[in-house]
This record gives sequence, C-alpha cells and structure tokens, in this order.
Amino acid sequence: MIDRSRLADLLAGEERRFADTHPRSAELSAEASRSLLGGVPMPWMTRWPGSFPLFFETAAGARFTDVEGREYVDLCLGDTGAMTGHALPAVTEAVTARASTGITTMLPSTDAAWVGTELARRFGLPQWQMAMTATDANRFVLRFARKLTGRPRIAVMDWCYHGTVDETLAILGDDGTVVSRPGAMGPPVDVAVTTAVVPFNDPDALDRRLAQGDVAALLMEPALTNIGIVLPDEGYLAQVREITRRHGVLWVIDETHTLCAGPGGCTAAWALEPDFVVMGKPIGGGVPAAAYGASAEVAERLNVHMLGTEIDVAGVGGTLTGNALALAAVRATLSTTLREEDYAVAIPLAERFTAGVADVIARHDLPWHVQRLGCRAEYWFCPPPRNGADAAAAVDEDLDAFMHLWALNRGILLTPFHNMALFSPHHTEADVDLHTQVFGDAVQALLGD
Repeated sequence: MIDRSRLADLLAGEERRFADTHPRSAELSAEASRSLLGGVPMPWMTRWPGSFPLFFETAAGARFTDVEGREYVDLCLGDTGAMTGHALPAVTEAVTARASTGITTMLPSTDAAWVGTELARRFGLPQWQMAMTATDANRFVLRFARKLTGRPRIAVMDWCYHGTVDETLAILGDDGTVVSRPGAMGPPVDVAVTTAVVPFNDPDALDRRLAQGDVAALLMEPALTNIGIVLPDEGYLAQVREITRRHGVLWVIDETHTLCAGPGGCTAAWALEPDFVVMGKPIGGGVPAAAYGASAEVAERLNVHMLGTEIDVAGVGGTLTGNALALAAVRATLSTTLREEDYAVAIPLAERFTAGVADVIARHDLPWHVQRLGCRAEYWFCPPPRNGADAAAAVDEDLDAFMHLWALNRGILLTPFHNMALFSPHHTEADVDLHTQVFGDAVQALLGD
C-alpha cells in the first residue's frame, strides 16, 4: 500500500530538514569521527535516523534537550536503561553520597543485603547476585547451567536477543539448521555447536529439541521484545515450564525488557516459576547494574561452587561487579520507583498510546498492528506475528527510518532498531496525544491523503 517512490522522496525531505536544523550536532559528529570508530562511543549509536547522530545536552524525567536547545519527548528512555525516567533525584543523591565515601573496594557494601532482599521480594526467587550488564548476567547463568547439568548446549528462541552473549546470536536458517544471526560479527565458534534454536509459541518444537538431552538451559524472554512485541499464546509458558522440567533443562527468564509488565516483571505478573531470572539495565536508574536470581533448589546446588577456592577464575563476576556505587544506585531506584504506583501511571499511558496508533491504522485500513506489554508498546508493519521469524520478515528499514525521522523532526524520540515507545511516570497524556497526531500525519503523508 506504500508508494516506494513517494516514501523515498519523503525520507529525503526529512533528512534535509534534520540536517538543516541540527548544525551543532553535525559539527560534533564530524569532530567525534576523528577519534571514535563510526563517530560514536558505542556502535549502536550509529543506528539513529539522519545522516549523523543527535547529540544531547541534558535529560530529566521524560524529556531531553539537544545541543541546539530543542526539547524532545523521550519515548526511548535509553532503550529501557532509563525506564524510570532520567536524572532521578534519589539516584543522584545516593550516587553522590556513595562516590564521596568510596566507589569500589571488592567488598560488600551496606546496601548489598537490602538489594538482594528487595529483588527476592519482587521476583519470588530467594537468592541473588549482581552483574554489570544483563549480557554479563546471562553469560554467568549459562555457565552455571552447564556446570549443574553437565550438558554442553543452551537453547534460545528464534530471533531472540539477550545482549552480546555469543551463544544467543543464532537463528533458524531456511533449512531449519542453526546459523548465526545476520549481522553477528566474528562469532568465535559455529553457533550450531553451542546452541539449539526453537520458534517462540511452538511447544512441540521445544519438546522435540529438548528431548535430545544435550541442552543445559533454555534462555528466553517471556514475551519477545527485540523483534516487535510478540506475546505468548494462552498456556504457552506453562507448557514451557513443564517441558523444561521433564527434560531436566534449567529455565532462564530474561526480564531486562519485560520489567515493563510490573515491579517483578512477567515472572511475578504471570506467576511463572523459572530456575533463574536475569534483570538488567532498568534497576540502576541509569547507572550500569544488573542482577540474576536463582530458585531455592538451584541456589542450594550453586552455593557449593560459590565457596570454592577457584571461584575468581570461574568465568563469572569481575572486579567492578557488585561495586558500592552500583548497589547504591539500585537501592535508590528500587526504593523510589518501578513500584506498583509508578506502573499505575505508566501503563495507562501505554494503553492510550496503543489505542491512538491502532485508531490511525484502522482508519487507513493498513495491514499493520500495534502491540503492548505493560508500559511498553510498539507498532509493526504486519499483522500480529506469533514468532520472531514472522516479525523479522516484516522489517521495513526504509519505512522505519522515515517514521523515526518524521517523529524526531517533530520532537519525539522513538527507540532505534524498532518502533518502540516506553512510558514512565513522568510522561503525560499530552505526550501520548502528540505522538498520535505525529504518527497520523506521517501516515497521511505516506498515503497522499
């Protein structure tokens, strides 16, 4: 239904508008290109729309200001890293106080036990440890699973994403074999050796694969979030739990993005019973921090190894992991936000966003959909998919670029890589309605209405 030549002309016009209105960002980008690979401090920052990245000056609550002095509604929130909102006063105070009394000693701080107790309360798993990122936490948990089961492989969902864990950058090829995910750079070994891949929402495929007896752990999100939002079928997760238990496979739930469902993520909201839970970036209020929890049975088996004399070379941990600064930030974050009362504000905003986008799609009779999980919502250029492969097949990079740049040029930042909007208690109904208007105008421009 989209005229591709019209789309190309509109995108070119938006690119010119962006360049004309952001000269200072263009200057900073040129300067950064002289010393930074790709002109950015982290590769993903090249994925924003426009011919150069937008440089920001300040961020607070649900807004940020760029170096030109323009203010934006931030629906990206650091791709969940600032899910709480930017510049939380409690985190600022806690980090300032902790920095003045020592940041890292490789000793537990007085915040450590509080953080562990709070994570146990929220997620229902009794034993926790810290990591710097969810990627690290996933790596550590997979090591534990292989140690406890004596099995070599892990299993993941087709088109999943769990950070930069080598074994998880795998998909099913056209012939059903396990292959590297497109774009995975320099894999150290063939992922077919390390990884089993199964489609989301396909319990029969999971059962068949785990029956081979070589899988230590199934690592998955309870709903896929990095390939659109793909929700589980009714009863699917209960089947996953039964199948993994029957085959002696440890079930690992990565809640880094699905914390949008509530204070204890989908694990608490849907009464799931995983063996491990991994939680990443949101819990630090913007400060790098992550954590992983274990069930009582798994923790009892692991504690024997935790107290071993070679735990420092076991491939888990790190000298900055669990540092006092991160623990202070996590305590301040979890004691002041990501609470029931915060979701009571943020989730209705996501519902309003979803309804607004759905109305535009229906009004123009487009074969698109918008999906929501808690305070997270995303639109996709296809009917609702049931698995990652279906969602991946509908990716439209030119249309993505246009929709993102159109929104950015009108004061709204969406999440790169996909069309995700995340809501915090700092957003307002006016922010949502602005997006609905901007989204509707973009669709009208595309269709020539």
